[in-house]
This record gives sequence, C-alpha cells and structure tokens, in this order.
Amino acid sequence: MIIDVTTENKFELLNHCKFPHSKEVVVTILAIMLFVSFALYQQEGVAQLQPQQQTLSNRTAINIENPIEGLSFEIDNAIFSHHTADVNGIQLHYVIGGKGDPVVLIHGWPETWYEWRHVMPALARNHTVIVPDLRGLGDSSKPVDGYDGNTTAEDIHQLVTRLGFKDIFLVGHDLGAFVSYSYAAAHPNEVSRLVILDVPIAGTGPALNLTRLWHIPFHMVRDIPETLVEGKEREYLTWFYRNGAYNPAAITEEDIDEYVSHYSAPGGIRAGFEYYRAIPLGVEQIKEYSKVKLPMPVLALGGEYSFGTAALDSMKSLATDVRGGIVPLSGHWIAEERPDFLTEQLFKFFGNSTTIGS
Repeated sequence: MIIDVTTENKFELLNHCKFPHSKEVVVTILAIMLFVSFALYQQEGVAQLQPQQQTLSNRTAINIENPIEGLSFEIDNAIFSHHTADVNGIQLHYVIGGKGDPVVLIHGWPETWYEWRHVMPALARNHTVIVPDLRGLGDSSKPVDGYDGNTTAEDIHQLVTRLGFKDIFLVGHDLGAFVSYSYAAAHPNEVSRLVILDVPIAGTGPALNLTRLWHIPFHMVRDIPETLVEGKEREYLTWFYRNGAYNPAAITEEDIDEYVSHYSAPGGIRAGFEYYRAIPLGVEQIKEYSKVKLPMPVLALGGEYSFGTAALDSMKSLATDVRGGIVPLSGHWIAEERPDFLTEQLFKFFGNSTTIGS
C-alpha cells in the first residue's frame, strides 16, 4: 500500500480535515508522518549495513497462560464461555455461546472479541456464536510472526475445524475483514455467507482519504511506534475510538479500559502493529486470491461517517454475488454504534426470520 505524503498533499489534508479536533492535532500527526518517512529511509540503510541484527521486538515471543479458561458469563440472558485452543502453533482464545449454525465474528484493531458484545446475544438465539481473539491480541498468545492474512485465516480455520464445524457464516470488521476474505478465498466451499464491515480489502477498490490513514505507515515502521506509544496506550488508542466514531459515547470509558488492558499488556501493542507490517505480504496474497472471484453471497456494509461504500465497491471486484450499502448514523465501530441495525442485517442475510426483540 503506497501513501503519498508530498508537501502539497500535507497542506491539502490540513485544509480538508474532517476530524472534530483542532488543526494542531493534524499538524502533530503530519509531523509524525514526516518523522516516519525519515525513519523508513534510515531503517532501510541500517538493514543493509546490519543484515544479521535482530531487534528486541523481533526476538520476543510472549505466550500467555489464560486464567479464564472455561469461565462462563451472561450477556442479555445469553450464556457464553471463555476457552483456548492450540491451533497453528499458537494458543487462540475464543468465546462461544448459543446453538445452531455457526457464526464466526472476527474483530479488528484496536479491539478484541469484546467489540461484538452487543451483537452476540441476539445471534446466539439461533446460532452457535464463535468469537476469537486474533493471534497476538486479547488473550491469545503473541508469537513473533504470522500476522499476514493467510496465516491468521488458517488460525481461525483450524479453530472452526477443532470445534467440529465446517460450513460457517463469517463476519469480519477492520483488519478482521482481511482475515475473513483470506479465509473465504482459501476455503470457498466452507463459507456459506461472508460479511465485510467498513473497510475495503487491501489493494482493491478506490483510493481512500489519506486524512484517515496516517496511522498505517506509522504502524508499519519497525520499533519506533512501540517506543512512542508504550506507556501511553490509553491516550493513543482513545484517539481512534473517539475520532473513528459518529457516536463516541458508544465506546465508554469502561470499554476503553477493557481494550487498553490487553493492548498495554506485554507484547500487546507490538502484536497490533505487526498486522500493519504484514500488509505488503497480505496485498500480494490478495492479488493471487483475486484471480478467482468468491462464489458465496457477500454482504458489505460501511459506516455513513466512516468508509461509506468503500467495502461494497471493493467486494464487487472480488466476488460474484455482492450486496450491501451504508449503515446510517455510524462511524467505523459499527457493531458498537449500531448493534441493533447490524444484527437485523445479519439476520436477513443469513436467512433467519428472527428479528430484534422477538
């Protein structure tokens, strides 16, 4: 993914910024982008001079013993439980509940399984709801590598197989959309229906507004983001929860506490950045997959005040049977800002006549 940050474009971003905060924030962001550009150039030179050198973050793998294995909890009269599974060389944490045809919900960054908390109870009335933490995130183990779409999709596929399922409904948001697309492309006969929320698949669709994507090149730089963000995870992540939302109150201070508790844990913020560092590899994988369009029905939805129809436009180039549109009065965090609307759309798409409140 190439992002043009020429001087002319920087001033254009400043003049057209739509975020609700002052231009001083944008100036700070642009300064970071300049710093990142210089760091990338400098990092390339160091890599050539010291090909054998490994950074601390490259050497460190963190495996977390999950203290909540088997713990059950209730959301809106639906019972769910925490578990871990050994899959693809890692320990993957997941939450499961309900009964019926399986629905797998894949979260994005900077979130965890918890982003689906408002959607899970209604779906559990008619489905087995499987909600994993992606590798490196939440309570899943934190390996050094394997953050590309193919590997993370294989994590989820092995989990589904281990649980005794084959055909699934698959829903992905943000980076979870990339994982979901890779899963569907690798196993097209095992995904009955695919849902992509709010982001285009990397390397496809129309160009996006650079004002919203400053963090991508920043996160792709090795080690510098960790150095600047560690110890300030709450301040950094809160910026995304607030500025990515049409209704910032949808993600409360308590919700932010939940997310930050994981991203501020040892290796947590680094693992999140590794997903961005794997984007170039992911784009190459997607190019190969895109040679054959997905056969299953696809629903692509985007927040009215976020990426709009970008996901829909993207999926039209990747699948043969695509429908979707705009989620009104929502920003990027659709499952938290408009859970009732999203759940209703999922029911209709999955062919389930059950409606909210029934």
